[in-house]
Amino acid sequence: MAIGVDGLSSALADLAPGRCGLVTSLLATGLPRRRLLDLGFVPGTRVESVRRSPAGDPTAFALRGATIALRHEEADLITIRVL
Repeated sequence: MAIGVDGLSSALADLAPGRCGLVTSLLATGLPRRRLLDLGFVPGTRVESVRRSPAGDPTAFALRGATIALRHEEADLITIRVL
């Protein structure tokens, strides 16, 4: 998925540190989908990319008062609208 410009859809994995977005959908199914929903990646939730590890994976995201680290393949399953 292409890197989003303000207001356009993008994968959460493409969100640069310091930028924010709103979760619009999850592409995951089954248990991975349930896990992401349980972690708070619910459509309409505001997510901020906090930092990436020095190796580039995982990335820490702030949402709903928590900081969650996701690997690129997990974050790639979450679609956001860049703010």
